[in-house]
Amino acid sequence: MAYPILDHELARRVELAEAGSAVACAELLARLRPDSAAAVEPIAGGYAVFCGINSPITQAVAIGLAGTVSAEEIARLEEFYFSRGDAVRVEMCPLADPSVFAHFGERGYRVTEFSSVMARPLSSSEHWPDPTGGLTVEQAAPEQAGQWAQIVAQGFAEEFPVTPELLDVMSMFASAPGVLPFFARLEGEIAGGGCLSLRGGVAGLFGASTLPAFRKRGVQTALLQARLARGASAGCSLAVSLAQPASISEHNILRQGFATLYTRVKFEKPLPG
Repeated sequence: MAYPILDHELARRVELAEAGSAVACAELLARLRPDSAAAVEPIAGGYAVFCGINSPITQAVAIGLAGTVSAEEIARLEEFYFSRGDAVRVEMCPLADPSVFAHFGERGYRVTEFSSVMARPLSSSEHWPDPTGGLTVEQAAPEQAGQWAQIVAQGFAEEFPVTPELLDVMSMFASAPGVLPFFARLEGEIAGGGCLSLRGGVAGLFGASTLPAFRKRGVQTALLQARLARGASAGCSLAVSLAQPASISEHNILRQGFATLYTRVKFEKPLPG
């Protein structure tokens, strides 16, 4: 299988695939929980998404990949978040138009995070091993979205405090169209979870975590392989995943045949006052 070579078209495909999952989550949250103030606005070729203050899904994605971005568009982006009481957070692909970075420099943005964007080709003919060592992986049923959110949130508790608002958003994410949540079990006991997004032929492997008591026992490897197999069977030709550079998660992902496409940078501007 030929590995993807990064160009502008591929970068936009990858970024919009992830953006689509966040947009679907926000739209579902707005429909089912009108008091959540969840909202989406197309801006500068990408999307500004709001799913609650400080939510991991509240950020702008795919900005600047459709050409030059004006100062007016950046002002709209800021108004979208500031009017909802939150800072502006933008996940930026390095292939975005240089005009965006110039605006950020002029308007007081700062860099707060880096992410490795990794990809690998997928084929329905590829063989994926069954889990071993008492591990099994299963797709969660629709009525298990809340349980899935609880498990994954507990696995991420060191990074994001487990609040009712976070659980609500994660449950909506797991229930959004095109998103499939998975459980990993060790000797029958739920040990972790992750999700698979299927959009535009791209299998996005996101939102995976392992409960502390089950770490270093192959849970993430089992989740990765099961979701890759499901993405291939769904006809996806490309798998994409994200992790912090040099993290254990990045090492696990790279061991499954992924290669780093680019490093994404998060820019932030705090709420005025």
